[in-house]
Amino acid sequence: MTTTDPAPAGQHAADTSPPRSTAAPGPGLAQLLRPHAGPFALVVILQVVGAVAGLAPLLTVVELGRTLLAPGPPDRGHVWATVTVGAVGLFVQLVFTAASLGVGHLLDGRVQLSFRRQLAASLGQVPLGWLSRRRTGELARLVGEDVSAVHPFIAHAPGQLVSAFVVPLVSLAYLITVDWRLTLITLAPVALAVGLVPLMMTPDRLREQRERDAAMSRITGSVIEFVQGISVVKAYGGSARAHRRFLTATDAFVSTFDRWVNGLSRPAAGMQLVLSPPFVLLVVLTAGTVLITDGGLAPADLLPFLLLGLGLTAPVTALGHGFDDLQAAGRAVGRIREVLAVPPLPQPVSPDPLRGHRVELRDVHFRYDGGREVLRGVDLVLEPGTVTALVGPSGSGKSTLARLLLRFSDPTRGTVLLGGADLRRVSGPELYRTVSCVFQAYGCCERRSRTTSRSRYHAPTTPPSYAPPGWPVSTTAFSSSPAATRR
Repeated sequence: MTTTDPAPAGQHAADTSPPRSTAAPGPGLAQLLRPHAGPFALVVILQVVGAVAGLAPLLTVVELGRTLLAPGPPDRGHVWATVTVGAVGLFVQLVFTAASLGVGHLLDGRVQLSFRRQLAASLGQVPLGWLSRRRTGELARLVGEDVSAVHPFIAHAPGQLVSAFVVPLVSLAYLITVDWRLTLITLAPVALAVGLVPLMMTPDRLREQRERDAAMSRITGSVIEFVQGISVVKAYGGSARAHRRFLTATDAFVSTFDRWVNGLSRPAAGMQLVLSPPFVLLVVLTAGTVLITDGGLAPADLLPFLLLGLGLTAPVTALGHGFDDLQAAGRAVGRIREVLAVPPLPQPVSPDPLRGHRVELRDVHFRYDGGREVLRGVDLVLEPGTVTALVGPSGSGKSTLARLLLRFSDPTRGTVLLGGADLRRVSGPELYRTVSCVFQAYGCCERRSRTTSRSRYHAPTTPPSYAPPGWPVSTTAFSSSPAATRR
């Protein structure tokens, strides 16, 4: 084995690394949903039909009121025809809305399955070094909670958006034919609510929402890591430190959540007030009374505004209740896009064969994600039949060097060779048939041998987060021999 000191500035060897991949922007939401465009359009169409049909019962009540309040005896045939139209409209609304929800939930299941398959395929091709730098809870939340967070957007948002726009537009078209002045007054609560929406989307509110998501992710990560490290905690102690990490994460979440709620409470309360039925009825009744008193509106014409006025605000209220879910879904899709945008570890089209088990590093440099260099000008030879131990303080680059030998990452500069072949020119299956490793994680398994005796195997190290004082985590060993790789 030979090693050299870090090369002085300006005296590095020529860069023999292949061009490094650059991360392209991840697929947008439209691109992710493009394979499901047909079912998604069907959900919207069913909801449009159901929403418009849902206005029939309200218009039936309006028409009955006008008929019954008109002077003279009512036309029984007209009354029954009006009631029939209202009943049919109600039935159509129930059928089409139920069909929209059913198709939406089936589509949601397919979209989530598609997202998880894409994530599994992407995570199976990214460099293992990228995975090793992610917290366990972060990936668990990505595949679990973040994918599930698209449920409101797929299954419920189409209905809420259609109701929030189609129903008011149809209602407005009808109310304008009755009295355009009272129509504009009836829209006042909706205009006030829409004016409050920007207050809920200021940069401070968006930042607080991101901080809340990050705090929740830290809680998830601390719980998962604590559960996975229970055996180590029981064996070596350190439960107080493990619990302290969880308590710190929960305290940070409480503080972040409190700021987020305080920032949203006033505009949200204002929206709820101006869209509430009592406030809408007060506005319509006050304006209608003035118009009737002045002789500009017939008393019977006030009825459609009392009924449809509530219909104008109810969909907007429902949309407001789902506003946070829609924003959470957008942030979750953003995190999914970031993972899908991670470039895969390049694989050779025509792999080079291995000739022996000699390991060699030539002028190897490495840095994490554009940060400072952790390895500079490393030259190292591991001859077959030898065992090499790297000993040094934590953070000196021992584990980084081991990851390069396993091709968890590729060096920034220089070359790592196994059996005379550049690791970047060796196929993954061939590499991992030749190289074995023991990770820094406590493991235990039991099995019966052919002689029915019981054997127990322990990994010799423990996760750094829970390692007790004095535990030897600062040693990395390499064995370069055919026998070692076969065991």
